[in-house]
Amino acid sequence: MQVRKRFFVLSLAPLLCAISAFAQFGGISNDHNDQSREETIHVGREHESVAAPTSNLSEYLGEPVATPTASDGSSSNSEPGPQPDESHKDLPPASGPGENSNAESPVRLSPPKPPAYNRDVYYRNKLEFSLNVGWHPINIPFPLDIFVGDAYNTYPLKYTLVPVFASLRWQIDGVKGPVVLRGNWDMTFTGSITGVARGPENRYFAYLMGIRRNFVPRRGRIAPYFDVRLGVGRIDAKGPYGVLYAQGQDITFTVNMGSGVRYNLSPRYAFSAGLNFMHISNLDLSESNGKPNWGVRNYGINVYGPMVGVEMQLGHRRHSE
Repeated sequence: MQVRKRFFVLSLAPLLCAISAFAQFGGISNDHNDQSREETIHVGREHESVAAPTSNLSEYLGEPVATPTASDGSSSNSEPGPQPDESHKDLPPASGPGENSNAESPVRLSPPKPPAYNRDVYYRNKLEFSLNVGWHPINIPFPLDIFVGDAYNTYPLKYTLVPVFASLRWQIDGVKGPVVLRGNWDMTFTGSITGVARGPENRYFAYLMGIRRNFVPRRGRIAPYFDVRLGVGRIDAKGPYGVLYAQGQDITFTVNMGSGVRYNLSPRYAFSAGLNFMHISNLDLSESNGKPNWGVRNYGINVYGPMVGVEMQLGHRRHSE
């Protein structure tokens, strides 16, 4: 009986050794699996840290980039990676360089200065046509009689002249000068027909040239002016026919001086109104013609009165002016 027990124990010894070896082998395998899992997690974390810029790049490219996970799919031993910050979801997207932003930054702009209106009316090389009509019933002495030695008086024969001036005005410069004298100059070329409403003669034709000074304010449509014109003309003189105090010959000379204001309706059209003085004489040529006891004294005509007119721009302004 004892022999059988010993035999049974000895027969179980190899089985126990095999079980013991299998248990040790299983422990080693488990330890190896744990170590492999830890290395896998460690490598995954390093891969995630390296792949972080790729995830940022996906924000610009609009394509998701896959992140590595543990090979065994278990979440018990792996720690969760860093989660994206979702606190900015409620904020409006920031506009980067080159993108249009819906929000405009408030910018305070100073109110623009009103344009210098008169610089569109008075400028260099501007051409205008003007038509003026006057009524000159007031007879006065010639203002320069005191300088030529003549009597400063009027004569019994009175005149009333009705001048009609058609003029071409050429502005020769731009607006400049101090405050009071600020303005520009224009040359005036005039053809005139003057009717004689009171006096022995009937009509007077003349050609005149002159210059005008426009006093241009910085603001406003009204601009004062002063002009002087000299010319030569022809009148149907009645002095040679025995009319006392009439004109001594047909060929005469004329002087016109005027002042007034111009109202600019627009840069193209304007009205003007003022006073004009008109002198007609033959410079005493009818008194000294070289023939004795033959000649007619020159008395001349000196009148002034109101004159009104309209002015219109010719052509268009060039941008280079």
